[in-house]
Amino acid sequence: MTLIIIAILFLAYILIATERITNVNKAAVAIFAGTVGWVLYICWGTDYVMSQHQGEYVDWLNGAIATSTAVKQYIAENIFLRYVGRSSEILLFLLSTMTIVEILNNNGCFDYFSIWTRTRNSKKFLWLTAIITLLLSANLDSLTTTIMMLVIMIKNVRQHRQRLVYGAAIVLSANYGGAMTVIGDPTGLVLWNMEAVTASGLFLALVLPCLAAWATTMLLLSGMLPERIDLYEREIIYRGDDTNLNNIQRIIMLIVGIGGLWFIPTFHNITKLSPFLGALCVLSVLWIVNEIFNRKLMNVDKMIQRRMPRVLQYGVIQMMLFVMGIMLALGVVKETGVVTWLSVRLTDYVDSAWVMGTAAALMSTVVDNFATAITFFSFNDVCTSAEAQQYINNMYAQDGTYWIVIAYAVAVGGNIFGLGSMSGLAYLKMERVTFSWYLRNITWRVLAGAAAGAAILSLTV
Repeated sequence: MTLIIIAILFLAYILIATERITNVNKAAVAIFAGTVGWVLYICWGTDYVMSQHQGEYVDWLNGAIATSTAVKQYIAENIFLRYVGRSSEILLFLLSTMTIVEILNNNGCFDYFSIWTRTRNSKKFLWLTAIITLLLSANLDSLTTTIMMLVIMIKNVRQHRQRLVYGAAIVLSANYGGAMTVIGDPTGLVLWNMEAVTASGLFLALVLPCLAAWATTMLLLSGMLPERIDLYEREIIYRGDDTNLNNIQRIIMLIVGIGGLWFIPTFHNITKLSPFLGALCVLSVLWIVNEIFNRKLMNVDKMIQRRMPRVLQYGVIQMMLFVMGIMLALGVVKETGVVTWLSVRLTDYVDSAWVMGTAAALMSTVVDNFATAITFFSFNDVCTSAEAQQYINNMYAQDGTYWIVIAYAVAVGGNIFGLGSMSGLAYLKMERVTFSWYLRNITWRVLAGAAAGAAILSLTV
């Protein structure tokens, strides 16, 4: 049965990697692998519980007779719900940030970015767009930022070939910006929830490598552009779906939303509560401010055609389901004992974070970078300070080299072919980018930037 569960996960990875060929949504594949895996696990639950949790199970029985029903109840209450809780923390955080973005967008708070980036100087437009995307993705999730900036770019730039270059710059900026913080990408959020890294530790370790990789790639991309770009005529600034807020009110909402997200790491450090609760707190405050500012419009039907497509919501919901599916699927594989066995072998024969990082980068070129990251994170749970002493340089301790290198590796690997991230897939679909064009024009530039970032990372970790 363990081999069957592993085979299901392996098949899921193949389908995820070949999504553009098979047209099977990877979120559906991940959910299928996670649900079927746990069903098979609980059918053979007695064997797994007695091999992995015998002591805890005997204590839980408290003298009662061990039956198949008791085993299933124990798995449901003490094993399965633990993994559901871990994945739900990530989902609730993503749901909160997605709603924050939707409120800000509906009130026209992001219209300023369209104004700030409007210029006919091609290189200036590239850098302005890339910088704004980088900063936003460090505070919002990278997929939301990518779609929002792609929409802004598409409504400004006429020529499709130029949009291909700008779209690539947006995706790369979003992925590098998201990798720098624990709230910018689900990978960092998982590390933070595992207590494998601290918010400040991850940022300080990755900010220079990610900036070096980003800046190098942007410099190389700028060489593909003509001196001037062809823009659409200026449109009337969009003011949101159902609001007539003035500039001061929209700036206040932007400060509350983005500033509140900045406060989440501090909230977690003070209260020790899960970060998603801080995100919900920020959402509640922003929601109240929204209703106060729009109180005169609450009963007025002023809905107009949305500038932001529904793909923003649909894409993030897909990402949420994909995250849950992958975490549940890897959770059931871990409970079979295979991950522990493999972790011991890797510790015995591979004691280099860079070797593991290289493997993670290669895997994430075709398999989703989040799925790759969770796979490599599963090999080593964060160690206590006593356990960490047995590893060279505390590689697996909190803010250790292993976690930082893997986080950087999957961020880079997902950009190489554009297939390894939800942001990249959104760009490929929205602009109908062919794999051959991306390989000829973007891949080698990504590799050059990745090498620059890796060189700096090797000096700082």
